[in-house]
Amino acid sequence: MISALPIDSPCLTATREKREEKTRSEQKGRELMSIYYRQPVDLTGLRTYPLASRPSKVTVEDFARPLAEADARQMRRWLDSLPHLLAADSLRAVAASIEAARSRNRAILWGIGGHVVKTGLAPLLIDLMRRGYVSAIATNGSGVIHDFEIALCGWTSEDVDSVLGTGDFGMADETGRWLNEAIAQGGQDDCGVGESVGRWLVEREPPFAAMSFLHEAYRLRIPVTAHLTIGADIIHLHPQADGAALGAATHRDFRLFTALVRELDDGGVYLNLGSAVTLPEIFLKAVTVVRNLGHSLQNFTTANFDFLQHYRPLTNVVRRPVAHGAGHGYSLTGHHEILIPLLAALLVGADPPGDPLA
Repeated sequence: MISALPIDSPCLTATREKREEKTRSEQKGRELMSIYYRQPVDLTGLRTYPLASRPSKVTVEDFARPLAEADARQMRRWLDSLPHLLAADSLRAVAASIEAARSRNRAILWGIGGHVVKTGLAPLLIDLMRRGYVSAIATNGSGVIHDFEIALCGWTSEDVDSVLGTGDFGMADETGRWLNEAIAQGGQDDCGVGESVGRWLVEREPPFAAMSFLHEAYRLRIPVTAHLTIGADIIHLHPQADGAALGAATHRDFRLFTALVRELDDGGVYLNLGSAVTLPEIFLKAVTVVRNLGHSLQNFTTANFDFLQHYRPLTNVVRRPVAHGAGHGYSLTGHHEILIPLLAALLVGADPPGDPLA
């Protein structure tokens, strides 16, 4: 039987000291302090291409159009004719909560995943911003990327399957270069990701800026927070990506989002639209921070809209935050491009005649 040597054995100690001396010798004269012999990949040699040359699956020609008030009222009457049961009543309840929050000047926070942008819903969101139905927006990295590309050239959503084999996925030059530039520049002024990109778009006014929720939110002074997962978004592949700048900006956005969640108390609404992981996790952490700091967070509404009901949205948005009488949670299942316009119609149809805020 072979018995293990004690950890302080002279033999093991000598071996460890030799190994550490070898590592120190190899690192001598270098700034790198990692003990790993493999070094991270150098991204400066990446091959990129112009965004304008990339075929995309989504264009602004396919986007939704906001309903006029008269049309929305007609649509609302149709929705009122649906059974007063189950999902139909849940949709009415969510709309009523949003209407009540607006009338009482309580927070209405919209959390949107990238698929909401890819399904052409930004014009509806912008219309609701102008009407006072949006206090703030939280999104993830893909939401920022798709919205930014729409603003630049009027299209987004590359065909991943056709370009992954050649290593061209995510390599549109302007997307990586300018988004990283915008975030780094904004960070110098203590701005988060959402504000930095919105400011960049407003300063430059690209051709399709009016279709960008980031552009319009910045113009209307509506906060947008963006919650990045480093390495998960295509802009992190580009040599311009500065991990420290990205991390600092998205951490600022988390703290800003937490301040916004605090305003849900006593009548606010949080909507999670099409984010299965990132935003539900961010929301849950914001809820616990708010309560840990001694703030009340009661009597508010949460809702999850998605074409599949996943574990995290159901648990971290619909159930846990409003448990023990803290509020009400709803889950609505359906395609974004159908369900969200129905919600918008209910809201706009409730407005009195007159133009929305400019």
